[in-house]
Amino acid sequence: MTISPYALPPGGVPDQSGHISGRAVFRTAYAVIPNDVLRDIVTSRLPHWSQTRAWILARPLSGFAETFFQAILEVQPGGGSARPEPDPDGEGAYFVLAGTLEIAYADRTERLGPGGFAWMAPGERYTVTNPGTGPVTFHWIRKAYQPVADIATPASFSAPADSVAPVAMANAEGRWRTTRLIDPDDIGHDMHVNVVSLDPGALIPFAETHVMEHGLYVLEGKAVYRLNEDWVEVEAGDFMWLRAFCPQACYAGGTGPFSYLLYKDVNRHPSLQLR
Repeated sequence: MTISPYALPPGGVPDQSGHISGRAVFRTAYAVIPNDVLRDIVTSRLPHWSQTRAWILARPLSGFAETFFQAILEVQPGGGSARPEPDPDGEGAYFVLAGTLEIAYADRTERLGPGGFAWMAPGERYTVTNPGTGPVTFHWIRKAYQPVADIATPASFSAPADSVAPVAMANAEGRWRTTRLIDPDDIGHDMHVNVVSLDPGALIPFAETHVMEHGLYVLEGKAVYRLNEDWVEVEAGDFMWLRAFCPQACYAGGTGPFSYLLYKDVNRHPSLQLR
């Protein structure tokens, strides 16, 4: 079985010696779902998915983040789905945390290990299965694709781990890097999924404040994250859910690398109609 470098939900249920206080918080501008609350009792089964359970981390909420769904799915050997996406307008991104994910689409079949990525276009007919002997665990990020006149919808694609090179961020001496899993220059895409990596002691040196919504899952390491007016300690397996315009910055304060999976909505005119 492939050993994953990334954090996974602990599952199970804590014993009676635990504390009912914790790091989970839901504010008007952000939410933090720490790793220790991703237990068995908060999983869901999904229609048309077999031998699968899901930790649902984000879904569109009126008055909060409205663009996306994000979940961690755990699929047992032989399980999966022949009709994973229920929404005809839905696009989907897959990022593997552990195990082997087989995804078949168009005229190809790909097997992806930890760090592997795939993006499925709206209306794509594809299947997702676990061909291995142990569970496969992965992120599934979905949103309603926003087509634009005279701009082609991108074709579905997959990318094995390490097939996309990280890009050093400006003025960071190579200590802050971004791996852009979706081509940032392709205007056909209305979502980006990146892996952001910081060396120990590196930082995002300003409070980003922008229209894009975020889902951030900590893959490895520890950091102190600025969210709106608060400083929050986060570690591997934690999830952060940010509304548009929530100020954000971070300092990688652990002894090892800090990295996270990042979703954001991009490349479209904001609607002038309130939803």
